[in-house]
Amino acid sequence: MNYYDDIQNVEQYIKMAEGFDGRELIPILRMHLEDGATVLELGMGPGKDLALLGQHFQVTGSDYAAVFVKRYQAQHPTADVLVLDAVTMDIERQFDCIYSNKVLYHLTKAELQQSFERQAAVLKEGGLLFHTFWAGDAEEEMHGLTMVYHTAASLTELLGSRYEVIDIKPYAEMEDDDSLILIARKGVEQ
Repeated sequence: MNYYDDIQNVEQYIKMAEGFDGRELIPILRMHLEDGATVLELGMGPGKDLALLGQHFQVTGSDYAAVFVKRYQAQHPTADVLVLDAVTMDIERQFDCIYSNKVLYHLTKAELQQSFERQAAVLKEGGLLFHTFWAGDAEEEMHGLTMVYHTAASLTELLGSRYEVIDIKPYAEMEDDDSLILIARKGVEQ
């Protein structure tokens, strides 16, 4: 069973994450993506970033945990949300951008590399990746959740040659330089 399949864990996460969202990230994203573009959010959780993204973009929210998706849909019946595995990305649609905020660090390096490969298929030509990660060079597990911290070099290596890195830069979420923003553009296929 996934940690977030348990409603008590979901409620605990929502309380813990109170006051944290992508409010500071959206203006950075808007410098690279036109308003009205289509955006797929991976790991929407309670949907705080999805709501912020929806102020500027056509958004589709997704999460591996059906509890989050059902909860959001109950509060927003017309929302475009779906259960989606961020590794296999089993979806037939394409988007201008794929966004996640501190979600993909739950993937092992091999899973993240596979996810980046699948994201390339889901992105339109020239599409944008916009992901945040906890910065560092460690791996740990807590409550059955994998947590992998990344450096600019490790992310660049995992992206492979199908993307052009626009920027990988540190920022502060809780303390100076504890986080990284990854911005990359899908290259034109040969």
